Amino acid sequence: MEQKFPLPPFNLETAKQKIQAAEDAWNSKDPEKIALAYSPNTEWRNRDVFLNGRQEVIHFLKDKWENELDYKLKKELWAFTENRIAVRFEYEYQNKEGQWFRAYGNENWEFDKNGLMEKRYASINDLIIKESQRKIF
Repeated sequence: MEQKFPLPPFNLETAKQKIQAAEDAWNSKDPEKIALAYSPNTEWRNRDVFLNGRQEVIHFLKDKWENELDYKLKKELWAFTENRIAVRFEYEYQNKEGQWFRAYGNENWEFDKNGLMEKRYASINDLIIKESQRKIF
């Protein structure tokens, strides 16, 4: 059985570890690596996109980083319970035309007993910024 440590139930330390692992994985921009943190039948809402399963996640992430260039993410703990974590995040990227953006949002995560994320619900808003306004490197 696959496991992704730390496992629930979470405490402050393990919730922060889970968040840091997610931040590091997403900043790698490696869809296959990232997908291993999710259950095989994971359920996502990302903005207005609904995904089911690792293969859809991999495809989504490959498309994401073909369009969101120079991506850099920072996540922060908002709250946690036994098997759920709420995260506040921001990331910066530029599109193919060179316009920079900062995206702000919240994610709600739910994990199975093996530490794999079963549900990920993300609400995200983009703000156009100048390159000189970047703060995440």
